[in-house]
Amino acid sequence: MPYLPTAQSFLQNSTLLLSARPTTTRITTKYTILPAKPGSKSATKNPPTAPPSMTHPPVKAVLVLKTYDPVSGTCLKYRTDKAAEVGRLIAALGTCGRVMAALPEKEEVREEESQRDQEMEGKSVDPKGKSEGPKTQGGKVLDKDGKGKAGGGTGGGAGKKKKGKR
Repeated sequence: MPYLPTAQSFLQNSTLLLSARPTTTRITTKYTILPAKPGSKSATKNPPTAPPSMTHPPVKAVLVLKTYDPVSGTCLKYRTDKAAEVGRLIAALGTCGRVMAALPEKEEVREEESQRDQEMEGKSVDPKGKSEGPKTQGGKVLDKDGKGKAGGGTGGGAGKKKKGKR
């Protein structure tokens, strides 16, 4: 079976397959870390600045997801080597696991996710789900507690700790 082109299409098709046959369909993950080949371009791209014993060749990690239903013979595959996408896919597998366990989807979770997405875009959200612009008062942008953001300064911290003489 060829790999699906996008993570979104894999998750959508996997959810549909799981909802159709939750007792027989299984999702498997395979995470592989492959060292770079000695003659590859990525290994020779950067000139060594440290001694050869200290230099490690770059590694490539690959995540392969497979959803398989033995009854219908359907197999969905997706492969990625992007670190940010791996995190999103693993988080999304939690919702697929609820479907696989024949548990209902949580409404609260969906609402919280949509609110979190809108807050990340810099918009405040009222409890009814309507979005507004960023909260302001007197030209100052307010944080989530309603207090104005203080500008400047590096904040506490005395810097690097000095070692005594021996």
